[in-house]
Amino acid sequence: MYGKAFAPEYQGALTTLSVNSSLTDVLAEATERLREAERAGRVEEAARCGLAVAEAHRRLGRIQDADRAWKASYRAAREAGDTAAMAWALWSGGTLARQRGRFPLAWRLLGLAAELGERGGDVVARGYSLAGLAETGRIQGDYAAVGRLHEQLLTEARKRGEARHTVWALEGIAQMRRNTGDYDEAYALFQEAAQIAARADDRRGHAWALRGLADVLSVRDGATGRALELLAEAEATCREMNLSSALAYNHKMQGNVLYRAGRYPEARDRYELALAEFRAMSEPRGEALSRLGLAKSLARLGRDRAETAAELAGLARTLERGGLRHVREMVVRAQREFGLETEAAR
Repeated sequence: MYGKAFAPEYQGALTTLSVNSSLTDVLAEATERLREAERAGRVEEAARCGLAVAEAHRRLGRIQDADRAWKASYRAAREAGDTAAMAWALWSGGTLARQRGRFPLAWRLLGLAAELGERGGDVVARGYSLAGLAETGRIQGDYAAVGRLHEQLLTEARKRGEARHTVWALEGIAQMRRNTGDYDEAYALFQEAAQIAARADDRRGHAWALRGLADVLSVRDGATGRALELLAEAEATCREMNLSSALAYNHKMQGNVLYRAGRYPEARDRYELALAEFRAMSEPRGEALSRLGLAKSLARLGRDRAETAAELAGLARTLERGGLRHVREMVVRAQREFGLETEAAR
């Protein structure tokens, strides 16, 4: 059995905040509590409240503010001698590094966070940090290296009855299954994640699961209408909670669904919207995926072949440098789709 989802990153005076709290509300409350702690000289409380400030900024796409906040949280935790709080701050910093496409830094910070979480006796900090490492590898396309870690973390989360982490692990495994063509298994895992998230009132996790289900319904069954309905439901949640990154990925997926259905003008518009959103939050993976979808849509709408070839070749070079192997493979497939392998080799 799973209990109600909770947000372990909301600590100290902020433990009453819900996992479903609007991020703007979280930021306002956490900032106020942080200032109170700083005025009172309570450095441990400042570290805990600063973590929520960092996470709210990160999820709202305010990269520079998030970077300053997690570092300040870490300094306060170190001053207080709070090893577990140091682990949480490093987890936030590592997650931000991954979001920014700085994968070597993400590996380093998340590895340190897992070590400090274990040393500080915080099993949740350790679990979230290991999950961050697993997600970093998955995003880079290194499924062989992190597949077992996803399974291990799923087992641990199930054992603890921790709904939110179970949902995360199920969605990660489902995404790997989907990307390797096992659509039926992916659908079953996304469906289980959606059910657990709904029962546990984890609206963020539920929105991500609906996105996954929509993707599989579109690519496996060609069920465009149902896929768009699920994405619209997830989009409403993203807007209510101010989930900037999840909303941008939702818009990108809408583009994917429309593209597969041959509705290229609509797909182009969705990809353009997602691209602007990802650029505003400096998220390179989402930007690359949106650029790819936009290039394909424009090609279908009659864009000059040489321009499409140049766009895809430039994107491939960017991804090669950035270490996003799975997205790089998607670009290669797009080059084949449009018969541009020769131009890419030049």
